[in-house]
Amino acid sequence: MQNENRNRLIEVFAGTLWQAEIVKGLLEANNIPCTILDETIGAVTSPYSPIIGDVVVVVNKSDKDQAIEIIEKNSIK
Repeated sequence: MQNENRNRLIEVFAGTLWQAEIVKGLLEANNIPCTILDETIGAVTSPYSPIIGDVVVVVNKSDKDQAIEIIEKNSIK
């Protein structure tokens, strides 16, 4: 996803860093390119995550529906 235009990315998941890592692995296992935003902040501030906010997983807009389906199918919340 390094060369993707950020305007073409869409958020499909928001949660703790460890949840986002699970989602990322799941999506990549299903050949959906994705990335975690705010990963460094999430790692540093994880004890304070309710205050700071969630980290998010983003995918290409074209992969959005399939990514959401995979996340929901695996009951990741």
